[in-house]
Amino acid sequence: MKLQRITALYFSPTGGTGRIAHFLAQELARRLALEVRSIDLTGPEARKEDRRFHAEELVLAAVPVYAGRIPNKLLPDLERALAGGGAPAIPVCVFGNRSPGGAVWELNRLLACGGFRPIGAAAFACRHAFSDRVGTGRPDEADWEQMREFSAQAADRLSGDGPPPPLDPEQGEVGPYYVPLRQDGSPAQFLKARPLTDRALCTQCGACAGACPMGSIDAQTMEAAGICIKCQACVRRCPTGAKYFADRDFLSHVAMLEQNYQGRAENVTYFPQISPSRIGR
Repeated sequence: MKLQRITALYFSPTGGTGRIAHFLAQELARRLALEVRSIDLTGPEARKEDRRFHAEELVLAAVPVYAGRIPNKLLPDLERALAGGGAPAIPVCVFGNRSPGGAVWELNRLLACGGFRPIGAAAFACRHAFSDRVGTGRPDEADWEQMREFSAQAADRLSGDGPPPPLDPEQGEVGPYYVPLRQDGSPAQFLKARPLTDRALCTQCGACAGACPMGSIDAQTMEAAGICIKCQACVRRCPTGAKYFADRDFLSHVAMLEQNYQGRAENVTYFPQISPSRIGR
């Protein structure tokens, strides 16, 4: 299959998804002897632009997992802005050491409906955005090695004479969004939670406003006035630790995650079967 370049396309509020997307794209580029370009869809302005691809461009599309799905505020932008043009694609979801849920299958279907040809997919674990105690140190060297192996398999499939078989867009179960829980196991209600600002620590540098993927933090007041997807970008990017969440249900949910999800979650990878006639080519 003749390819001209690789595009790493990603949404990454706290950096973990972008880091994995870049690593996988570079591994593929090394094996396929191609150049890589990156498209960061994290900022609200970046998602307004239509993105059109073609059949000689490999697109590695990476998104974080929110409640077992693609972030619901991101979904309409991806559906509207991406036009595959027959481009082979690799959907990748990055989850915070709890569960990948059905996000990878949701992304696979979205790309297939948008004119892409997904040829393999994966979900890799990362440190949870809510807590450094959930997924501590992930991705670690074992994770990076699995990513190398996944890239090698994808490169082998793309190096054949013809296009590799696509993933079935109806494969896998997507399911509903996961209902977050409090420590006592009851549903946690923090949809309206917003980040707060410790005025004694805030220097009004604007880092939080620049980091917000929804553009919801006022650059003058540093307060969140619009949609908040709880991504923690403002909290993690603040150089003085001035941004924080105080919502009781949110904090109880974080405590539940820390109590139950410090064990190692497994990565998952998927490829369609290759017919015997293609093996060895």
